[in-house]
Amino acid sequence: MAALGWLTPRRRSATARSVLAGEAAAEAARKTSQQLDEFGTLDGFAPPAEPDFPVLGDDRAAAFFDLDNTVMQGAAIFHFGRGLYKRKFFQRRELARFAWQQTWFRLAGVEDPEHMQDVRESALSIVKGHRVSELMSIGEEIYDEYMADRIWPGTRALAQAHLDAGQKVWLVTAAPVETATIIARRLGLTGALGTVAESVDGVYTGKLVGEPLHGPAKAEAVRALAAAEGLELARCAAYSDSHNDIPMLSLVGHPYAINPDTKLRKHAREREWRLRDYRTGRKAAKVGIPAAAGVGAIAGGTAAAVALHRRRR
Repeated sequence: MAALGWLTPRRRSATARSVLAGEAAAEAARKTSQQLDEFGTLDGFAPPAEPDFPVLGDDRAAAFFDLDNTVMQGAAIFHFGRGLYKRKFFQRRELARFAWQQTWFRLAGVEDPEHMQDVRESALSIVKGHRVSELMSIGEEIYDEYMADRIWPGTRALAQAHLDAGQKVWLVTAAPVETATIIARRLGLTGALGTVAESVDGVYTGKLVGEPLHGPAKAEAVRALAAAEGLELARCAAYSDSHNDIPMLSLVGHPYAINPDTKLRKHAREREWRLRDYRTGRKAAKVGIPAAAGVGAIAGGTAAAVALHRRRR
């Protein structure tokens, strides 16, 4: 994927608006074609124009974006794990587990609660005893190494359109809040809601504060933030790829299914939610996994997983 050099201040607004204008034009063309097929070509026929969205200057509206496979290809915690392995935070055995989880996630396109719980527990054990400031500093480096070129340009443009309209834009993710905050800041977003790991005197204890920010917990976080910010949820937008986020998407007046899994795609179509798919075909064309030079077993396992997936299809 090309670097995000196009996101310079001089061109950013025009680029985001151009992407949205193109998508809106495509949607309008499809609707017009369908109506003409049903009613025939009529003199003076003009379908009603779609209202502009996001609404410029509507400061009681905001946008909430899921992170994994919505804003970023793959899962942030896997990319973070890859960076920690490079820095010798853990051994090859743990890397193999991270690699398999990432491969499964990219092939299936959905979050498996058992897999995600396993990864969270592994990550907590890895960071236990380390200082928060140390992990934040490393997180900045890992973003540049493994995450920056995995941002979906289409989703990035959607977020920028909300910012250009004067609205706040938040990431809402089960990823660690420190990682989510780094990503939000690098993308110029307002901030992030994420899973909070317990720390005492600036050192991680290896425990969570409460539970992971996942499923219904995301909806509760958005509801609480909207109340604190004085937002009107009916005027807000939410974006996600996963059926696990249906509670969050159902809260707002403008839900979007981005790169949706099968269950979310079906749910979105039934409720006439807007869909955007920035992948090649129904699945991402490339399978990205945490890997390191010389770890041949991981490459072999990945090839076997891809082959198995193709046979099942």
